[in-house]
Amino acid sequence: METQYKDFISYLERSIKDNWDLDALSDYQGSTLQYKDVARKIEKLHILFEEAGIRPGDKIALCGRNCAHWSTAFLATLAYGAVVVPILHEFTPKQVHDIVNHCDARLLFVGDQVWPTLDAGQMPHLEGIISNLDYSVLVTRSEKLTEARERLNALFGQKYPKYFRKEHVKYQAAPDGEQLAVINYTSGTTSNSKGVMIPFRALWSNLMFAYEALEQNVPRGSKIISMLPMAHTYGMSFEFIFEIMQGCHIYYLTRVPSPKVIFKAFAEIKPDIVISVPLIVEKIIKKSVLPKLQTVSMKLLLKLPVVNQRIRERIRTKLVEAFGGRFYEVIIGGAAFNSEIELFLHKMGFNFTVGYGATECAPIITYADWHIHRPGSCGRNVGRMELRIDSPDPINVPGEILTRGMNVMLGYYKNPEATAAAIDKDGWYHTGDLGVMDADGFLYIRGRSKNMLLGASGQNIYPEEIEDKLCTLPYVAECLVIRSNEKLYGLVYPDYEEAEKAGLDANALRAAMEQNRRDLNTMVANYEQLAGIQLMEHEFEKTPKRSIKRFLYENTPIEA
Repeated sequence: METQYKDFISYLERSIKDNWDLDALSDYQGSTLQYKDVARKIEKLHILFEEAGIRPGDKIALCGRNCAHWSTAFLATLAYGAVVVPILHEFTPKQVHDIVNHCDARLLFVGDQVWPTLDAGQMPHLEGIISNLDYSVLVTRSEKLTEARERLNALFGQKYPKYFRKEHVKYQAAPDGEQLAVINYTSGTTSNSKGVMIPFRALWSNLMFAYEALEQNVPRGSKIISMLPMAHTYGMSFEFIFEIMQGCHIYYLTRVPSPKVIFKAFAEIKPDIVISVPLIVEKIIKKSVLPKLQTVSMKLLLKLPVVNQRIRERIRTKLVEAFGGRFYEVIIGGAAFNSEIELFLHKMGFNFTVGYGATECAPIITYADWHIHRPGSCGRNVGRMELRIDSPDPINVPGEILTRGMNVMLGYYKNPEATAAAIDKDGWYHTGDLGVMDADGFLYIRGRSKNMLLGASGQNIYPEEIEDKLCTLPYVAECLVIRSNEKLYGLVYPDYEEAEKAGLDANALRAAMEQNRRDLNTMVANYEQLAGIQLMEHEFEKTPKRSIKRFLYENTPIEA
């Protein structure tokens, strides 16, 4: 793939022309758009934008579940030269209203699940709200928009009186890489959203990374299942943008990716690569694989040197089948990966790897192919990005992870103070994450700097490392470690289904958790030991990346 030509939009134009008759976007168990259909819809939206008076540089917001029409509106906005503002559909109505207002959007494309919850009156500056279902106008405050939508087919016919051909596909080139392409509002676990300004150079550089890492193993015509929200940069860059530029066929689940739904989709579609967050992989492993290994006979067999390899190969085959059987690798990112599950997959020789990124880098910072992945690490810095640990001894003493390069954002929209706090005068982006780096440049995350607790004698306590161990113990579905009255406590949302299967009532479950606490305290340092475990009735509230919103629980009152 040529890398010297840096106009991101040219790759879209070329892909549409080269893959004209191939399948492009499918709503799983629904309709499919070929590349020529995507091109036609983009052209119609461009006519709509132009007739409605939308100018390059104007903001167009998108809010809804992943679907083919969401993707097409995203591409149409970028190719028109407007700024796309993807909004996570899991955000509350107030958050959506606030983001639409804050980003100065002129139009909002909205999904059918989100639209009934919104109030157009709370977004007074919008000129129109358009349905992702069929691009019909739901709300209009512009005569130009109303007329343009009513006459759209006629206007398209006038422009292309015979028929629309690939020769007609010609998009505006970005004048330079610094031009703003996307404003992506973070779904942070520690604070309110900020509008990350992503320039075309960052989209281009992430695309180049994907070509460099995956092009040979994810060729034209490959299939992929989109499970991550495309309104987040991880899903946007690596389940959508790379694949559409590469001529792949993307399937959108269009529903919550439960293990049952995912298993069915994997079996039918057999994707060529799997992009996932840890929670999805952990659920699949815990529910479908680990229970079969917990028997006494299986534990004994795994310890035998002769049978060991044969058993491992059988387990690996089952794992590969669970993910469709045809993929090159499973790439895991977006949140911390459970160390026990990771070690298990590594021992089985499973083809997976773990990457690291941030919305502010659109998102990739580090990666390593599965053949060289090291357990516990997130790979090495990718091309066009520098990486360093702000520590006197980066190999042994955790420090803040700093990065700079082409992937780094322009800053936060309308927030110069936050921008100055995040990007220093030398261009280093301060991630807020803590880590160490080995002699070969492999990065190991230790936690968030904001989450680090100081022990009574000045020890650094990383709650994520304690949580990682606690999550491996019986009946623990999710957990957080917090500090209250100078003591550490575990907040645990139990696996109530497993507890019920085991015949545990409420008292027995509390006793099991107390045993977990004692067992955990033998695995950690004295200053990391838990004084108690408190059970939660409901799942923790999470970001769309499935990370727990830690800041909501830091002041949870501990029962006596």
